[in-house]
Amino acid sequence: MQQSIHINQSSFYIFDETQSRLKKINFSENTINTSTVITIGTFDGVHIGHQKIIQQLVNASKEGHLQSCVLTFFPHPRMVLQKDANIKLINTIDERSQLLEKAGVDLLYIKTFNKEFSRMNAEDFVKQILVDVLHAKRVIIGYDHRFGRNRSADINDLRKYGEVYGFTVDEIPMQDVEDIAVSSTKIRKALLEGDLDTANSFLGQPFILTGRVTKGKQLGKTIGFPTANVYIEETYKLIPKHGAYIVRSNIGERIVYGMMNIGLNPTVNGDKESIEVHYFDFSQNLYGEKIQVEVLFRLRDEQQFDSIENLKQQLERDKVFSQQYISKNYAQ
Repeated sequence: MQQSIHINQSSFYIFDETQSRLKKINFSENTINTSTVITIGTFDGVHIGHQKIIQQLVNASKEGHLQSCVLTFFPHPRMVLQKDANIKLINTIDERSQLLEKAGVDLLYIKTFNKEFSRMNAEDFVKQILVDVLHAKRVIIGYDHRFGRNRSADINDLRKYGEVYGFTVDEIPMQDVEDIAVSSTKIRKALLEGDLDTANSFLGQPFILTGRVTKGKQLGKTIGFPTANVYIEETYKLIPKHGAYIVRSNIGERIVYGMMNIGLNPTVNGDKESIEVHYFDFSQNLYGEKIQVEVLFRLRDEQQFDSIENLKQQLERDKVFSQQYISKNYAQ
């Protein structure tokens, strides 16, 4: 039986199969059955390489009066097929959704990736998902894309299926595909090494962390630097190298800047990794709130100080530098 995804032309929709639900953003009663132009991939980071593909997708949707659709997978295939439970991703699935919406995508289909799905043959994948569910009229895919059981099918097979099921196939050039692979690898490596400049350059925007504010030891408050302790539930989310960073958040309708420390708090004998943000000129109670932190600049490595007083003095120096950096680089 053919399925329909109903979307509004001015809305961004996510069909999250992992949660068996259709999330509607800016929902309108004026829904329509739609034909789509699709691209397929993990799109971790939605970085500058991905953005070129997304722009091609969005342009194609406008040209053909179609809805732009990204088909992505979760969990990451490596987590399932290679039993690589320790793989760390640049984005959580919610962050990825947010970035794709920002890039102008109309519809995101998050397909559950499990062993059963990995054994689906190529034609069934095309017929049951691309055609029956997503109503593909055009597919934009890399020259080296492989799909179906044992990755047995390629772009030439997809073109043949397109002739049967009524969609065309556009090939993403080799250089663009290689840019995507290289950028993802370089971003992960850069973040783990503390090279935030390189990571943000490839991302085309600041790296983000999203989590819920929980109560910590409240030591920062006693030395004049109260912090929001950010708990990130998704264990697969990549956390940058321990250290101090300049950050920015949009809280309510206000943009606030601050400093973040990622690490173990060795000066106070900490033994558990924490993410703590001190916002400048901000006193709102954030306990229980979900916040997003944009990581703008790396200040220094995490350090162990001889005393709390020495730690406080370093934080004062960090604050002065941070505020000068923010004043110079960001409009207030």
